[in-house]
Amino acid sequence: MQETADQLGIAKSTYAGYESGYREPSLHALSQMAELFDTSVDFLLNRVDEEKIQVELNSILQSGNSLIYLDDIPLTEEELCDFIAFARTKRQVKQTMV
Repeated sequence: MQETADQLGIAKSTYAGYESGYREPSLHALSQMAELFDTSVDFLLNRVDEEKIQVELNSILQSGNSLIYLDDIPLTEEELCDFIAFARTKRQVKQTMV
């Protein structure tokens, strides 16, 4: 726990509070944790199932439409995963506003 807190630049007690649910991390802290653990903020918040995203990504790549471009550059697999997570989050936000 200390090592993770050090990597995030926060006190061990702060990180322990995040893990226990006693404290809620800021958006910046969530972003740092997602980068540190090589995952998405949505996954940290239990809003997305990365295994399901990987299955969908494989489906996209095997469909023959494996290249999706942004600014004339094909998206990487990591970018495609982020895109799927973003789209899901946006849908959830829209549903809560209705």
